[in-house]
Amino acid sequence: MAFFKWLITHISPVFLVTSPVTSYADQIYSIHKSRSSAGFSLDIPLIMLVASILKIYYWFGARYDMSLLVQATIMIVVQLLLLHVALTYRPAKAAATTLHTPFAGSREGGTHIVRPWNFWQWRSARPYWQFLTYYFIALGGLQVFLGSNPFYIALQGYTALGIEATLPLPQILSNRQNRSCKGFRFSVLVNWLIGDVMKMCFFFLADTEVPWSFKLCGLFQFACDMYLGVQYWQYGEGEGSVDGWAGGKDDVRLA
Repeated sequence: MAFFKWLITHISPVFLVTSPVTSYADQIYSIHKSRSSAGFSLDIPLIMLVASILKIYYWFGARYDMSLLVQATIMIVVQLLLLHVALTYRPAKAAATTLHTPFAGSREGGTHIVRPWNFWQWRSARPYWQFLTYYFIALGGLQVFLGSNPFYIALQGYTALGIEATLPLPQILSNRQNRSCKGFRFSVLVNWLIGDVMKMCFFFLADTEVPWSFKLCGLFQFACDMYLGVQYWQYGEGEGSVDGWAGGKDDVRLA
């Protein structure tokens, strides 16, 4: 048991630090190669950037494990690149015919919820970068005035990790609507699941101090990632259709 804990303490941080690259490099390459971000939920970079930037500021009050801080920093870099690629290769048809769908993997005639002020549904790329810049500056200002307040520090942690825990939800909803996982790389899902296992081991078994906000939100995210696996088993990477058929390998009818 002592040897196992030693492995968790020393191996898990390495995996956590490199996980942003191993999880999303294939997705970035796939979008760049196909020159289309169809089927990929643009909310994924939104969630990860909002959560990771807040986690950076959270570290100044909580002083959690350094490997988690490095992971958050690398995640920001990777997600900025992913956002850039996804915006660059938005499907031209959707951009030309739909005002509020900045990327599209949806079926023709699929429903789309318009958000207030079209948040994160803008047709131009500029508002995305403006929002992230203002968000970073606003959190910096709050850090100056409230950064030493224990309540604010705890709020930072649970907000950041709570947002990150919702990461799989946009992709789950997109897959459900399209009745297909096309555009969402299986390699990303595998890395998410492996990462969840490693995180749980590190959070609960390592000797280092990990706040409960990481543990609770990590458990919720693990459950969501497991459901994504169920969707892959149901839908595959078929085209999907309005009559409930998913064109996966077995072309099975969905219940």
